[in-house]
Amino acid sequence: MRIPVKLFKMRLLPQLVILISVVVVIGMVLAGTLFSAMLDDILKQYIGQQAMTAAKIAAMDKRIIHAFGLPDPSEEIQPIAEQIRIETGASYVVIGNKENIRYSHYDPFQIGQVMGTTNEPVFLDEMSVIYEGSGISGPAIKAKTPIRDQQGDIIGVSSVGFLLDEVENKIAQYNKRIFMLTISLFLLGFVLAYLIALRVKSLTLGLEPGEISFLYKEREATLESMHDAIVTVDMEEQVVTMNRRARELLHRNLRVGRKMNHHKLREVIRSVTSTGQGTSNQRIFLDAQVFVMHVEPILLSNEVKGAVFTFRPESEIEQLAEEFSKIKAFSDNMRSQNHEYLNKLNIIYGLLSLKHYDKAIEIISDEVKERQDIIGFLMTSVKVPLIAACLLGKINRSKELKVSLEIDPESHLTYSPSERDTKALVTVIANIIDNGMEAARGRDESNAIVNIFFTDLGKEIVFDIEDNGPGVTKEQEKAIFAQGYTTKSGENHGIGLTIVKHALLEIDGQLFIDQSSLGGARFTIVIPKRQLFIDERIREGDVSGSEGKMYPSDDC
Repeated sequence: MRIPVKLFKMRLLPQLVILISVVVVIGMVLAGTLFSAMLDDILKQYIGQQAMTAAKIAAMDKRIIHAFGLPDPSEEIQPIAEQIRIETGASYVVIGNKENIRYSHYDPFQIGQVMGTTNEPVFLDEMSVIYEGSGISGPAIKAKTPIRDQQGDIIGVSSVGFLLDEVENKIAQYNKRIFMLTISLFLLGFVLAYLIALRVKSLTLGLEPGEISFLYKEREATLESMHDAIVTVDMEEQVVTMNRRARELLHRNLRVGRKMNHHKLREVIRSVTSTGQGTSNQRIFLDAQVFVMHVEPILLSNEVKGAVFTFRPESEIEQLAEEFSKIKAFSDNMRSQNHEYLNKLNIIYGLLSLKHYDKAIEIISDEVKERQDIIGFLMTSVKVPLIAACLLGKINRSKELKVSLEIDPESHLTYSPSERDTKALVTVIANIIDNGMEAARGRDESNAIVNIFFTDLGKEIVFDIEDNGPGVTKEQEKAIFAQGYTTKSGENHGIGLTIVKHALLEIDGQLFIDQSSLGGARFTIVIPKRQLFIDERIREGDVSGSEGKMYPSDDC
């Protein structure tokens, strides 16, 4: 059977009503047919038993037995048989002798005639029988039983029948009731189908199946396209959904269809469930990584049904912060250079306007010489262009901030770290120099001083950065590397030294804090020269199996 295409174009509500109604109709038709067939069998069996009961009543009637000895038995038997027929509702009650001659019949003209059906089972087998057969009255359900005299001998037969026409009429009456019941149940089913359809429509928020399918696919595609790791959890703390990023990062701790086994995550989901409020920027250690976690509850009718977890590796956030720091440093460098050049140009323009040419030439020469000296020093003393550019930028920034930034002329850096270590080192020194300049300006804005010394003698790179700021107390040393800690006012502070901490961990560096000879703080950065350390161990013939820590190189 081919389902009409129009049915699929109908909206959900009429589709549900029609489909449920069709199911109800088919069920009622099948049930009615089966019930009618069962009723037909049961009714015929019941009528057969009723015919047998009437036949035995007639066979045991003493008046009928006595009448068999009279010269004209029918005269005595006919009225008794008719009375039994009327009282039992039978179609006919026939009494016959052993020669099959009728002594009674509802049609008096049939009395004295031979019975229309055989009585051999009664006379030969001496048993009572119930069967469906046809006689002169038509098809009927018949019961025959022997009539015995006082000595127990068979002297005749009692035959009672119910015509099938009458039986069919009774069955039709019952079938009519069944039909009326079926119609009533169908109407009830139609109403219930409509109510169920309304309920389903409510649960699907009024969306059609096609719209639900599209939303599901859209949600799946959206989750898979997100760079963050996203995990949804139900009220039983079981993972329901994970996007591709989550499967890549968290497959050791979280699996779809399994309960969360991480105690911290279980505490978070319980907290969100009890309060109905999400949490943000929590740090958690999973799969040997530190993640920044965000949690939001899944609400249905203001009731929490689960939660959505968003994870992002903290290293990515730090990398982003590092990129912003580079952009900020470049911007500060350009701005400071622009500001400084405008000031110098204004002075030179004024001298030229006043025709003080010698003085203008002197300022230009000094400026060119100072910048050439700085650039020449950095080019000869620092072999890493990225570090040299960072230091030059900080020098230009210091001029804008009116901070005296001096680099010890004995400083030198000829060793070139790997690209990854160089980027981390630039991040460290840039943030510490910025903090030093801000600390110095905070204490004495008119006499702010920051001194820098660096060297790569031995197996380590060492940077000394000191200022004449307020310094760092022992209590502050324990807290300054925590995210959010700051002694400055305003927003967007308290993350610089946190970035320094993670950058040092990345390159196995160390940071020592002491009091500066200038009166402020001195930060000493110590970075191992990884490749040099490995080369020396190779020359010594020991590359594995010995004690101590070996620093792998990114260039290997």
